[in-house]
Amino acid sequence: MQIKDKVVAITGGGKGIGRAMALAFADKGGHVALLDLSQSDLDETCSLVAAKGVTARSYLCNVTREDEVIGALDAVVGDFGRLDVMINNAGITKDGLMVKAKDGQVVGKMTLDQWNAVIAVNLTGVFLCGREAAERMIKLGNGGVIINISSISRLGNMGQTNYSATKAGVAAMTVVWAKELARHGIRAGAIAPGYCATDILLAMKPEVLDKVTAPVPLKRLGQPGEVAHTAVYIAENDFFTGGVIDVDGGLRL
Repeated sequence: MQIKDKVVAITGGGKGIGRAMALAFADKGGHVALLDLSQSDLDETCSLVAAKGVTARSYLCNVTREDEVIGALDAVVGDFGRLDVMINNAGITKDGLMVKAKDGQVVGKMTLDQWNAVIAVNLTGVFLCGREAAERMIKLGNGGVIINISSISRLGNMGQTNYSATKAGVAAMTVVWAKELARHGIRAGAIAPGYCATDILLAMKPEVLDKVTAPVPLKRLGQPGEVAHTAVYIAENDFFTGGVIDVDGGLRL
């Protein structure tokens, strides 16, 4: 795919990796539709993207709400007249041990609310956005690409029963969509980042960051722009579909 003048929709596009991806596609001449919950974050990213000479529009959207996803993607197609790339980036964490015990006594456990909240955003949200994007791509008849953000935690990370389950599910859905949608000229790919320099990690104490980066062979956090570069690669490579690319500095959990 030649990205110039294509339309790229990004959930969680207001900041962090989502913002980096918006800027990376803008650098290639792509127009950007940003979906997020924070209007102030959206406004800032739109300004940065527009400064690169392409069109950027923002859409307030809770990806767990079917009606909001349908409305937002209808608005994107109405505003731009096309939808070429859908990046499912929005995600949350609510970490904790499934069961926490001390001296043989259970002192805590992951709550159903913790489980449901992460499933709703990270799995159901990806499903809804992927489904609605695919429907519009098929109707428009231009093909397209769906890119899902998984994680190396899909392999199973202690303290992340909920998060790991969703990211494994995202990787599996990517393979299914690649098989189902190829006949319509739609490809699907996923990115599995390791620890990246997002606001959450950068807010940690230096000693905690040292522990995070110690197992990483490259001995540093990934940069949002490095994940964004991978998204551009997936979009541009017309023979890539159904795969998950690890961007983790060599770390395998």
